[in-house]
Amino acid sequence: MKRYGLLLAARDSDYVRKKYGGYFNVFVDVFGSDEGEVWDLFRVVDGEFPEDKELNKYDGFIVSGSPYDAYGDDIWILRLCLLLQTLDFMKKKVLGVCFGHQVLCRALGGHVGKALGGWEVGIKQVTFVDDFLQYCPFMQDFHHIPHHASIIECHQDEIWEPPIDAKVIAYSEKTAVEAFCIDDHILGIQGHPEYTKDILDNLIGRLVDNNSIDMDFAEEARKKMELVEPDRKFWEEMCKNFLKGRKERHPILLC
Repeated sequence: MKRYGLLLAARDSDYVRKKYGGYFNVFVDVFGSDEGEVWDLFRVVDGEFPEDKELNKYDGFIVSGSPYDAYGDDIWILRLCLLLQTLDFMKKKVLGVCFGHQVLCRALGGHVGKALGGWEVGIKQVTFVDDFLQYCPFMQDFHHIPHHASIIECHQDEIWEPPIDAKVIAYSEKTAVEAFCIDDHILGIQGHPEYTKDILDNLIGRLVDNNSIDMDFAEEARKKMELVEPDRKFWEEMCKNFLKGRKERHPILLC
């Protein structure tokens, strides 16, 4: 029986709590479909962390997104960095999403800051590097790996410099590090493979309400969002392959 932990770095919004029962359910519905798995929730944003003596029981962890800055010095963020360094030393699988992607970078020696291009909100296309498979052995069982894939994004921070031993595996027009990996146990993704369009739409509304973005920017993001769909199935399978170490091997087509 495999065991995974969600390190939740955000508090549940009213919308997600009402429709999905909380972000924990959003993540488990996407990444936890295998029979016999156990998933545990640690609300790290509220100081809930796994005990050091329990870490060996886990096959992997996911670090969620957050409205906080990954370069902040809140006590729980510093404690999270320490935990991520420990998990890296133990070679535990860790998937970082948005804030999780950025805080993984910080914890492992990289640099994070405000996005030079400003807010990135909507469904964005990212491009994979040509030697993607060389750095991502967990993708060897894919039938088809595209050069481009669309993903939901909502961030105003970004990785400025990845950790020295990291390999950048995806980039976009505005963001130089859309995804990175370290060996086969660390994977960071700037976008949100777990998000649905309705979650993003609600988040856009909340960003307007708290004056993080203006109405014109929000409406433009919503308009563009109506025209495209994220490649959720691809990202879901990529993350599952990473976390769960699929063993099958199939021919791969790069396009």
